[in-house]
Amino acid sequence: MTKKITTLLCCLLIATSFFAQETSKKENIKITGTVVDAKTKQPLEYATIILKNTKTNSVSGGITDVNGKFNIETPKANYLISIEFISFKPVKFPAENITQNKNFGTIELSEDTNNLDEIVIVAEKTTVDIRLDKKIFNIGKDLSIRGGNASDVLGNVPSVQVDVEGTVSLRGNENVTILIDGRPSALVGLNGAEALRQIPAEAIEKVEVITSPSSRYDAEGTAGILNIILRKNKLTGFNGSLQLDLGIPERVGTAFNANWRTKKWNLFTNTGFRYNETPGNASTDSDFLSSSAQNAKVIERRNFGRLGRSIFTSFGAEYYISDNSSIIGNIVYNGGNDDDANTNDIDRFDANGNINEATLRTENEGEDEQRIQYTLDYVNNFNDSGKKLTVNLQYSTEAEDKNNNITEIDTQTNLLNDLEQVIEDQNENRGLLQIDYVHPVGENIQYEAGYRGNYRDIFNSFYLAERQVFPDGPLVPDTGLNNSFNYEEFVNAAYFQYGQKFNKISLLAGVRYEHTSIKIDQETATITDERSYGNLFPTINLGYEFKDGENITLGYNRRIRRPRGRSLNPFPSRSSESNIYSGNVDLNPVITDAFDFGYLKRWDKFTLSSSIYYNRSEDNWERIQEDTGEITDNGDPIIRRFPVNLSTEERVGLEFTLNYRPFKIWNINSDFNLFKVKTDGDYTNPVTNTTQNFDFENTSYFIRLNQKITLPGKTDLQINTNYRGPSQNAQTTSKGVFSLNLAASKDIFNEKASISLNFSDVFNSRISRRTTEIPNVLNQYSEFQWREPQFRVSFVYRFNQKKKSFKENREDDGGGEDFEG
Repeated sequence: MTKKITTLLCCLLIATSFFAQETSKKENIKITGTVVDAKTKQPLEYATIILKNTKTNSVSGGITDVNGKFNIETPKANYLISIEFISFKPVKFPAENITQNKNFGTIELSEDTNNLDEIVIVAEKTTVDIRLDKKIFNIGKDLSIRGGNASDVLGNVPSVQVDVEGTVSLRGNENVTILIDGRPSALVGLNGAEALRQIPAEAIEKVEVITSPSSRYDAEGTAGILNIILRKNKLTGFNGSLQLDLGIPERVGTAFNANWRTKKWNLFTNTGFRYNETPGNASTDSDFLSSSAQNAKVIERRNFGRLGRSIFTSFGAEYYISDNSSIIGNIVYNGGNDDDANTNDIDRFDANGNINEATLRTENEGEDEQRIQYTLDYVNNFNDSGKKLTVNLQYSTEAEDKNNNITEIDTQTNLLNDLEQVIEDQNENRGLLQIDYVHPVGENIQYEAGYRGNYRDIFNSFYLAERQVFPDGPLVPDTGLNNSFNYEEFVNAAYFQYGQKFNKISLLAGVRYEHTSIKIDQETATITDERSYGNLFPTINLGYEFKDGENITLGYNRRIRRPRGRSLNPFPSRSSESNIYSGNVDLNPVITDAFDFGYLKRWDKFTLSSSIYYNRSEDNWERIQEDTGEITDNGDPIIRRFPVNLSTEERVGLEFTLNYRPFKIWNINSDFNLFKVKTDGDYTNPVTNTTQNFDFENTSYFIRLNQKITLPGKTDLQINTNYRGPSQNAQTTSKGVFSLNLAASKDIFNEKASISLNFSDVFNSRISRRTTEIPNVLNQYSEFQWREPQFRVSFVYRFNQKKKSFKENREDDGGGEDFEG
């Protein structure tokens, strides 16, 4: 480990040691216990414990963790204590003078079936629960995502950014692992950005942001993990909601969420359909610097006409075998059919500015995609102490088929000069077995161990045929580009984890071992490559609580980024005639050491969550653009882009998440991230034998400000603003991007329904603007807008429910941070 890492770790440990030696000015006591469902004996996560001081009338408290446990530190006083959970009858204890630690044992809550019509499944408030190794954002009444998709949801989660192309990053780092219900999933897909747009926002219950993952999680993803939890309602009886969406550009959608719960069974479903047009545009201005370049300048203007149809359905059933165990089966289907008509106006000029050629390139692309996932989970809570065994089985398939017919017409002569057909097939099969065991020892110690086997089989093929003899010659396959590529990966992982609480200090430490075996078949080139490697991933998370509502955390973990599929496939694929991408079969995984130091403080109306983080990656990938020395039949130089293990990357950043409620009707929240990236590396072009230095330092930032205002007449207004600062790497400089979204909602039909309006990208400013420089080869300026401004209206009707804020007049929510929007 380098001196910088060692120095930083020492500084953070010294800071933690210093804080750990501080003592509370008040003599506090601890109130503990476990909250469970009286019928099923299952622990109730997020149950609220309310402490009311009978002398001062002040209210404090806390919430239960995933095992239904609570541990609240509070001053000695006389308290009225109640335990509450949505749809359950509260348990209230008489006033008691508590002067020493008190354990309430196991508290059973019974469902309140008489008041089912006053229950709301989707919470009125979005809250954040901060744990030792993650932050949990419960998706509540966020107007700006209604009628949207998973990509829109992630774009509103603090620490997360979604750029104009749909690429997801965490704290400015794009290497983030996205899980569905805690596991790798075909729903994320071969093309993560596009797959996320197929998951309706209404199907998502919460998002876990895990920047310092513990050993129980996969080591994949050097930035961390985003875990999307799908809705699985568990309320007694039959209840749900129906949503209808309309929009401009043309958009029609529906979403149906429901569950039916009996003593032994719980059936649940989330189903949605989308039909939408998504117009976009792009432009490129390229200057080719070589004196021999036939076209000194090429100007392109693109328009994307996308028409998408998709259906998403998740159906599951949970059977309660006994009071302590259950089995859950779930099937998820996601199918889509797209018809895209894209045009590209291209003007080519010589060195004197005279036009050489003007063409119109048209692409008519059809795409069919299908994803199916089967999941079977067994859960056994052996007793009320938290001892637990879970076994998860999952199998999924994904298929994407694209057929693209391309024509290019010389607009000066009105003659066809190019005709192409491109066929792409991509398929992926996944299998997963996961076993986790949790064993508490007493109140403050817990051991965990587990195994995960994860298998992936990815196949893709690329076929290009082009007319070479005009006007009516045959389509001739391009043997230099056509290829079939198969990638198999099997990762076996085992972990052990130890957690303990020492008064105010919490410790969670563990180690994970992952063994990776891969096999690569290039069927066209008849080349097979096999390799395997093993890695050890230690993790440690420390927490120190000064008092209720204030703590610091320190985390260290080692992460990996494995090359897969497209990154390894050496055969080129094209985004245009003059731009090709090829993988690198010799690409090695990237190992990252990550440190995180966090501070959380809650006041009456203000909450601050902050962290300082540092990552160091060895053998980091750089995607290099270079001149191949070849030209197209139009005379454009062909530029190739590909990844190599080139550099050492250091990333350091500072992050703030703020929440302020100046008045009951006005809630403000914001997050700010400032980070610096430093890279060292050199690359030599084997064609030109020239060396380019890839050293660079880049400081950038992003800021998000969301405001929620409650107006008279049961109307809510939401204003979301985002700004991502300018950034650069060794070859490309990107300008800042600003966007603003507006949304409003009003309750109707005696609060059984709501209607909402959403206007995204009000100022039409969500546009990527980049400048790329390749010395002596290319200067290029480009703009890209994946989605133009949209207007949506959504209608939601709730049956066997009534929208009602849970304990809306309570002074304190008991430990959860309000985070609306």
